[in-house]
Amino acid sequence: MSYDAIIIGSGPNGLAAGIHLAQKGLSVKIFEKSDTIGGGTRTQELIQPGFYNDVCSAIHPLAKASPFLKSLPLEEYGLEWIQPEVPVAHPLDNQPAGALFRSLDKTIDHLGQDGKTYQKWITPFIDSWDELLTDILAPFSPIPNNPILMARFGLKALRSANGFAKRYQTKKARAVFAGIAAHGIMPFDDIATAAIGLVLGTAAHTVGWPYPKGGSQAITNAMAQHFQSLGGEIETGVEITSVDELPESQTILFNNTPKQILDIAGKHLPQSYAQKLQRYKYGQGVFKLDFALSDPIPWKDELCRKAGTVHVGGTLAEIAISEKQSANGKHPEKPYVLVAQQSLGDNSRAPSDNHTGWAYCHVPNGSTKNMTKPIIQQIERFAPGFRDCIIDMHSMNTKAMQSYNPNYIGGDINGGRADITQLFTRPTGLFDPYYIPKTNMYIASSSTPPGGGVHGMCGYHAAESVLRRI
Repeated sequence: MSYDAIIIGSGPNGLAAGIHLAQKGLSVKIFEKSDTIGGGTRTQELIQPGFYNDVCSAIHPLAKASPFLKSLPLEEYGLEWIQPEVPVAHPLDNQPAGALFRSLDKTIDHLGQDGKTYQKWITPFIDSWDELLTDILAPFSPIPNNPILMARFGLKALRSANGFAKRYQTKKARAVFAGIAAHGIMPFDDIATAAIGLVLGTAAHTVGWPYPKGGSQAITNAMAQHFQSLGGEIETGVEITSVDELPESQTILFNNTPKQILDIAGKHLPQSYAQKLQRYKYGQGVFKLDFALSDPIPWKDELCRKAGTVHVGGTLAEIAISEKQSANGKHPEKPYVLVAQQSLGDNSRAPSDNHTGWAYCHVPNGSTKNMTKPIIQQIERFAPGFRDCIIDMHSMNTKAMQSYNPNYIGGDINGGRADITQLFTRPTGLFDPYYIPKTNMYIASSSTPPGGGVHGMCGYHAAESVLRRI
């Protein structure tokens, strides 16, 4: 058979591209190397029967906010969002934890003397959230849809996380911002590292930091079923090592990173373009732990016991040191740890009266060091007795992460380093970063704008690029 489009990889971006093309009446087939679809959006019984852990992505503010995903009838295919009582909490030594609440007023009150400062910078973005996301989750444009709003956002977002945090007076407010900004997996002195803190901070008061009932796989399953309802085809268990192996098609889309594209299609790429892909930079990796727990994590602070996400790492200064060390090839003794506790609001994740835990820290790309002890020590620091709750656990270093998902080169879950040199130009340039010149091929992965995250917008924009040409 021949197709209008073939997509390699069934992660959220591959599925989003397939859905958008199928919506326009094109015949589309997706090939997936693994036996299950989803890429970084899968849920498995990693530890023991009945404990369902998210293998990579877990908490999904950008999936809930995504302009494309929210246009799809995914709830009709079983997707159900769970909103934790507290979107994100941040424990501190010898003082109450910091947190962001869905309610802006409650957050302002919680931040005390920094509440008014917080209100001043975040209110304009809350009021214009949908308009802002239209430009943020899109490729670079010299004339954005909302130029004044984007200029206002850019003046703040292009600052370093350290520089932006200085506007706060208290350790609590600075730590909360640091924990959110560290999702960018970049040293805090780098330009534009404030951006992710601003986006995810705003999300807490608009769409929240929800997670899908049953696990991240629910997002994948809903997207796949909708894709198939539009006539799309998916074939699993097929590794594509060369584009020459593919059926005839007008268009090929890669839900892959530059390194893989070079392996699969290198001889078909213009030499100058291939050289640009070879220069593409990957970021830090992650070391991940999944837990089967007898009880909820026994946080000292009650706010943390109500949160879907807990950022563990202490003060702004401590987190900044941890992120700088991992970026410089070192393994922090006190790493910044992202913790998710979905079973608090979703009893389908674990057997009766038991719970799951999800945690990872940042490490140098390609690291094989076992970070189990430092991660548990950091959690135990703010949740004494945590070790006694562990029934069993499962670990993944950067090599295991890449084996699980070949897009995670060296454990990089963001599809490439998101510093200022690649933030707007990933993977090779500013204008139409999805189209591979002089070919019928396109890139639809998180190695294109707007980058990492389960939002499907990389795939959507790649499909738009296809539709302009096909």
